[in-house]
Amino acid sequence: MSGSPRAVNSAKRTGDMMRDSALGLVPETLDAYMDLNRCIWEAGPLRPAELEIARLRNARTVNCVFCKSVRYDLARLDGLDESRVDMIDDDYAGSDLSEREKLILAYTDQYLFNPAAIDEALKSSLLELFSPAELVHLSLAVAHFNGFSRCAVALGGMPDKLPIMEISLPD
Repeated sequence: MSGSPRAVNSAKRTGDMMRDSALGLVPETLDAYMDLNRCIWEAGPLRPAELEIARLRNARTVNCVFCKSVRYDLARLDGLDESRVDMIDDDYAGSDLSEREKLILAYTDQYLFNPAAIDEALKSSLLELFSPAELVHLSLAVAHFNGFSRCAVALGGMPDKLPIMEISLPD
């Protein structure tokens, strides 16, 4: 996919996927990132399955092989199974996803491609089904997910494909 990595962590392996990656070269930054990640998943008003839908849509858009293969255990426990994940494609509007889930995908796409141009129909639908705090949480989550996946892609060295893997928030 992205050829040879542009940064490699050659330190002794710890068994921690994040710390063993190139991100482990800047532990202070990685620690702050992980703290923010935990807050996004545990402290906001959106459910984990809703966050995972936005995260996976972003991963698909950016084409981050790692991000596309990860499933957060919190989202699975919240009911997001692979049959629902499979609906996060270009035909999601005709899928069996809930209206709220479809709006999360529409908003994520809008955020990623042209955040200033939300049309009145989307804006109205979002305001009907989401509180202002939920929209802020979704925006911050998508920004966070997008930044991380773009960083992973920019650093290179990812394989063409990875198996689906479940991860937990680190302690």
